[in-house]
Amino acid sequence: MNGSSETRPYRVLARTYRPSRFADLVGQEATVRTLANAIVSGRLAHAFILTGIRGVGKTTTARIIARALNCVGADGTGGPTPDPCGSCDHCIAIGEDRHVDVIEMDAASRTGVDDIRELIEGVRYRPVSARFKIYIIDEVHMLSRNAFNALLKTLEEPPEHVKFVFATTEIRKVPVTVLSRCQRFDLRRVDGETLFSHLQGIAGREGVEIAEDAMRQIVRAAEGSVRDALSLLDQTIAHAAGAAIDGDRVREMLGLADRLQTADLLEALMRGRAAPALGLFDSLHEAGADPIAVLQDLLEFTHWLTRLKAAPEDARAGGAVSDIELERGRALAAALSIPVLTRCWQILLKGVSETHMAVDPRQAVEMVLIRLAYAADLPTPGEIVQAVESGEPAAPPQPAPPSPAPAPEATQPMPENFEALVALFRSRKEMVLGAHLANDVGLVDYAPGRLRYRRGQHAPDGLENRLRRMLDEWTGRRWSVEAVDGDDAAPSLRQQREEREAAERQQAIDHPAVRAALETFPGATVEAVRSVTPAPILGEAPQEPPTDTEDDPEAKSAHGELPP
Repeated sequence: MNGSSETRPYRVLARTYRPSRFADLVGQEATVRTLANAIVSGRLAHAFILTGIRGVGKTTTARIIARALNCVGADGTGGPTPDPCGSCDHCIAIGEDRHVDVIEMDAASRTGVDDIRELIEGVRYRPVSARFKIYIIDEVHMLSRNAFNALLKTLEEPPEHVKFVFATTEIRKVPVTVLSRCQRFDLRRVDGETLFSHLQGIAGREGVEIAEDAMRQIVRAAEGSVRDALSLLDQTIAHAAGAAIDGDRVREMLGLADRLQTADLLEALMRGRAAPALGLFDSLHEAGADPIAVLQDLLEFTHWLTRLKAAPEDARAGGAVSDIELERGRALAAALSIPVLTRCWQILLKGVSETHMAVDPRQAVEMVLIRLAYAADLPTPGEIVQAVESGEPAAPPQPAPPSPAPAPEATQPMPENFEALVALFRSRKEMVLGAHLANDVGLVDYAPGRLRYRRGQHAPDGLENRLRRMLDEWTGRRWSVEAVDGDDAAPSLRQQREEREAAERQQAIDHPAVRAALETFPGATVEAVRSVTPAPILGEAPQEPPTDTEDDPEAKSAHGELPP
């Protein structure tokens, strides 16, 4: 290897394998065919707009259009062609982003009308050397309204030597008046099998050995984006540092759960086995899986099972699926009904939003899993209706001791202060409302039976009615709950806690012993302050065990037998 190649800076895979011809675009056959036919027939629009998700090739396609329209061939006598030569001066200059007649503009950073006026001023001048002057505007939806208006007249009747190519991920934000003046191309999200084959080819050219399950993990994480897939492959190669790349290494890097382990977890939940499900979750968490990612994996797997049951002939739709995953999925789909799967989806979907709001995501995920395990044995609404109509029980009797008659619900004592009110909501498992009270409410006035507060930015609509209804029911007394305006509200309980922690931190820093330690070790910082006997957080109540009175969770679920 010569010296110049040794000092050459590394280029990421997304740039190294960026397509330079229409034929190289991945998964965009319809767009390629239309553009190629237009160039061959000479029916060229004066403005194009390319839309699609990130990383599917919008800007790359715009540059290929610029090359195709300005290519003169290796002998310098050619015309516009759908297959640019790549060797003429124009193709080389455009490929290196230095052609004077191909002007690229990022609308995300140049949004104003003055930027567009500067562009329009240059439109009237002919190209310096190329056949067409090409204006490529990326993220065009970011332009201001005045900028769009300034562009309209030029866009409708541009000079013959000018072509516009726009790219956007938010086509709905582009004014209709602009869209009507452009030829639109929707670049598709690349399907899993196509992306899998593309990555396998690149890995082969790079001399990298990567296991099939590892590659499929990358494909699923990319969600149809070629650039994201190449970036993840690049990251995986660097993470492996020359070692074998298997599924475990990719899951460790991305913080994902094994798909088969996800199937095991879902099966345990659908059997109503809370303890084994929590054990599986602990194993995934200890292996590096993010708690929220576990829930999202369960959501994705539930969606795939539902689709597999509804359309079994389309089993591989929506992503790259291995044969062993397909076999396992078909067994689960056969055992679970559509109503059960949709109920599972709703519980998981609600659980994801709750987990994002929780102080400890791991605890929140465990609560979701327990809820799902206990809901697995419940009959579906259809089974309840059928049981009512037939006069038979909704599910066969379970071999468990008879449940005692439910005692009448005791009236809750009246909360003496606002902190006790928040604790009441949490003790009643209304964790979301408790979190809103603690985080998004500034107390103005409180007395037993009366609550007045100032709403925070994230307080939901209808909060007053929900609080009033539940407090009336729990305490047996009519409540007045009112949101008011004013500056005399106290900080939220969360803000009070943060201020208290900041004061404790400063007090610790000011302690003579800590100050002496900081002076002794220059550059040292106080990372955390912990009390020997920590005080409870305001508004929080101790966790209580689940209050479900269902039969033995190890019993068979009412919706059918799961495979052993």
